[in-house]
Amino acid sequence: MTSAPYASRERSTKERILGAAEALFATHGFAGASLRQVTAAARVNLAAVNYHFGSKDKLIEEVFRRRLDELNSRRMAALNRIAGESGTTLEDVLDAYIRPALDLSRSDGGGAAFVRVLARAYAEHNETLRRFLSDNYGHVLRQFANEFSRLLPNLAREEIYWRLDIVTGALTYAMADFGVIQRKSDVAERDHREAAADHLIRFAAAGMRNPSASNSSASR
Repeated sequence: MTSAPYASRERSTKERILGAAEALFATHGFAGASLRQVTAAARVNLAAVNYHFGSKDKLIEEVFRRRLDELNSRRMAALNRIAGESGTTLEDVLDAYIRPALDLSRSDGGGAAFVRVLARAYAEHNETLRRFLSDNYGHVLRQFANEFSRLLPNLAREEIYWRLDIVTGALTYAMADFGVIQRKSDVAERDHREAAADHLIRFAAAGMRNPSASNSSASR
């Protein structure tokens, strides 16, 4: 039986490695950050990384799993509360998809660094990572697509995915908080985040409802 102090040390070591890896991947990318840099930043030896993760690819996956498990759990909890209900609106479903992600990006627990890691994943086209994300979190996207299809019955499934992909891109940009609209000094962080979520939900709902793309596709 593992003693509590030993288990605590194990968690502490693993969390230090994950935190160091996340910060370095955010700054240097997945190829640019070496395991030697990670071990130095985490104050551990290479054996500790191999023990907890086995390889650099597995370490990268765990950096994502640490954040995305919580994010998608919150998304699914929010969706399950409203899915299939007669009074559910498109905005309700978008809120369940968007707001948990914005909350994560503004958290004090390293959310900002993870947003940069997420941007790296898009930029570097890492196929191994793409498969990992699809295998582990694709079901979440499918659940949201199911609800969007129920609320937008005139849109083909492929069109739903196109629009959801574009919404996700806009969400990632909003998570980075690098746009023209910056938080004013007299506005609380929470209020700024709420305003960003409200604007993005209204914008995304308008795009999801727009019939023109579906009609043009059908006419070709």
